[in-house]
Amino acid sequence: MSNGNNVSIVGNLTRDPELRFTPSGQATATFGVAVNRRWQNRQTNEWEEATSFFDVVCWAQLAENAAQSLTKGTRVLVSGRLDQRSWETPDKERRSKIEITADEVAPSLRYATVSVSKNERRAPDGGPAPTYGATRAVSNEAPGGEAFYDEEPF
Repeated sequence: MSNGNNVSIVGNLTRDPELRFTPSGQATATFGVAVNRRWQNRQTNEWEEATSFFDVVCWAQLAENAAQSLTKGTRVLVSGRLDQRSWETPDKERRSKIEITADEVAPSLRYATVSVSKNERRAPDGGPAPTYGATRAVSNEAPGGEAFYDEEPF
């Protein structure tokens, strides 16, 4: 179910992700993304350009993966929600900013290639992830007896 507060952007990182941890040990990473727009002015036939800058916040495993995988200049796709944060400066001035809290971050494959490696699943205590239920063997044969390979994406 959608709450109407969804945003997706494609752009380039303006700085390396900064990984930090909350006092409780939760990982958070922040980085900037520049989104360029280019269009042709119909009156002058000149190309015009504008750049928008967005701050992105990632949490938990996404934060750790982003910090390990991304660097300044990387072209990424970011999907998430807009959040407004407010605070007071030491001079007692109220400030606020809108940032994107990411649900997903992916490298763009338009101009680059990547190698994907899957992280090992871990339990909250850092140990191996528990397995639930029984496992079953799955045949690599299609209903007509033809072999097929239906692999997971990672």
